[in-house]
Amino acid sequence: MGRGRQKAKHTKIARELKYDTYNVNYSALEKELGHHDDDPYVDKWADQYADDEDELEKA
Repeated sequence: MGRGRQKAKHTKIARELKYDTYNVNYSALEKELGHHDDDPYVDKWADQYADDEDELEKA
């Protein structure tokens, strides 16, 4: 008996996701995901593994 109610709920959610338009703040997303010049990237794993280029030069 609960399957009909469950299916109706899933159908409602699917329609909302398909037809609703969401306002996305792209500038905030870019700030969050972007690379900042004042925060340099540091590869903490770089010293633990040899590069492929180094192995090719030795061979």
